[in-house]
Amino acid sequence: MSNLIEVRGVTKTFGGVVANRDISIDVAPGQITGLIGPNGSGKTTLFNSIVGYHPIDEGSIKFKGKEISKLRVQQIARLGMVRTFQQTRIYGKLSGINNMLISVPHRNASFGDMFRPYGHEHRERAEHLLEFVGLYQKRKLPSGDLSFGQQKLLEFAMALMNEPEILLLDEPTAGINPTLINGLIDRLKRANSEFGITLFVIEHNMRVIMNLAHEIYCLAHGELLASGPPEKIQNDQRVIDAYLGAH
Repeated sequence: MSNLIEVRGVTKTFGGVVANRDISIDVAPGQITGLIGPNGSGKTTLFNSIVGYHPIDEGSIKFKGKEISKLRVQQIARLGMVRTFQQTRIYGKLSGINNMLISVPHRNASFGDMFRPYGHEHRERAEHLLEFVGLYQKRKLPSGDLSFGQQKLLEFAMALMNEPEILLLDEPTAGINPTLINGLIDRLKRANSEFGITLFVIEHNMRVIMNLAHEIYCLAHGELLASGPPEKIQNDQRVIDAYLGAH
């Protein structure tokens, strides 16, 4: 089977700053692919390019064989690609269940559809996913009352509500209490194995990504430095030097 995402020769600049230079990566279907690198290496810029937040200057980005580098965020999302962010994007005054319901992706037929009530099947799915991430008991609380780690779990559940084919996660464990990290890793793996969702993950926690990903790409100074399975990456002297040189 061909790769789900194919990035070829992608370059992105902001003024005179080169954020990504000639990047080529593949994300295989059904796998968990990691993206690592020191701060400022261009990881989030690459994510933003893939999901359509800004146009690339050079290169090609394909999703399921279709060129998407000229598409907008909403168009790409409809193809089955969803992403989360380093800082959560939830509605703090709404309950967890209502945050889930406003994530329902069925409301794109017309303006009037936005005001139709949610179906019973949507509420059932929302409750099931909140139970999946361990937030069912807190589903009626204002989401702003949840801990930051719980808010990240809620955002993860909201992304799953869209039934994505691939989910791009930008530092999912950042800011999370260490006691919650193992539970999040387990749920990410289960989303991959049980729901069949391909995951593409930016992660700074090396223990997390080495335990999670099947394949890892490492960026440094906006360029691709190394790629391979976790055991190869963690022993690659270029990767070790890149991280040591960042401190």
